Amino acid sequence: MALLVYIDDIVLLSLDSTSTTAVKKFLETKFKIKDLGSLKYFLGMEVGRSKKGIQLCQRKYALDILVETGMLASKPSRLPMEPNIKLSKDEGEAFKDRVLYKKLVGKLLYLTHTRPNLSQSVHLLSQFMEASRVPHYDAILRVIRYMKGTPGQGLFFPANSTLELIAYSDASWANCPDTRRLTIGFCVFLGNSLVSWKSKKQTTMSRSSAESEYRAMTTVVCELTWFRYLLDDLCINVSRPTTLYCDNLVAIHIATNPIFHEWTKHIELDFHLVRDKILDGQVVTAHVPSHLQVANMLTKPLHSPVFTRLLSNMGVINIYSTSCGRMLKLPHETPQVPTVPLDKKFTDDS
Repeated sequence: MALLVYIDDIVLLSLDSTSTTAVKKFLETKFKIKDLGSLKYFLGMEVGRSKKGIQLCQRKYALDILVETGMLASKPSRLPMEPNIKLSKDEGEAFKDRVLYKKLVGKLLYLTHTRPNLSQSVHLLSQFMEASRVPHYDAILRVIRYMKGTPGQGLFFPANSTLELIAYSDASWANCPDTRRLTIGFCVFLGNSLVSWKSKKQTTMSRSSAESEYRAMTTVVCELTWFRYLLDDLCINVSRPTTLYCDNLVAIHIATNPIFHEWTKHIELDFHLVRDKILDGQVVTAHVPSHLQVANMLTKPLHSPVFTRLLSNMGVINIYSTSCGRMLKLPHETPQVPTVPLDKKFTDDS
């Protein structure tokens, strides 16, 4: 049984209805509570159930943003951000209403709790809150116009999902025009259900694309370690090692072959962290082709066909769309690729 408490709102999760009733009766002896029945709405998140699984979305919250910005009748955008866009802190005229900019970014950040496809765009726009400019505000309006076409989009958790952890890590090397620091992205699946993801610009600079990819692997390994502790607390046994997919062969060999240690002394701590988890049997690395790299969406804006396909693999659907039935049959697709052999050497340019 799990009890999730946020101020005066409580969510109770259990497979035993008798125990659930007993806990509610106990709480009634200590507090004045009201039983609202099955979970349907919690902190702005809407819960939809069917025999196929559960969907979380923030449709009402998204519509409220559209009404507040006066864009309810605007033309929808197919993508949240223009591909290959390069936003800089010094380009364009200064945006006068910085309070409005910060307010919109804050609202969009909360929307990413159920929409990982907005994480990269909103994370990028949040970097300009102290010195926002007109191009940054225009980019926010494009994200809102994308919401206009998909207000009911959210995460889908299949009912028949397995309990196997799978992770993807990716990095976009030196993509920031101001600092040349990398952006890392990762997503973690429990079976076919997306349970964790992140898009973040690093505070340090990487000297190669392989190093940037390896730092992304380090970040996701830390997340996997925490997630295993959480599953243990919930009495969920994950016996198999987590498969960590990366599209950079050099980064994989750094993690699995100690001969590469001499090449990467400046990332020694990251090296030992990832390698220890591999030797401990908690993580297994594997190469994934770039076109199947799900975390690619979290590091840079993508073109429409790739964006749509990766969105489907993430398990993000719109239950209000007529194509929802087709998308329910396409949860997270694990690439059938072998792990990289350890006896093959690659140069850093690979």
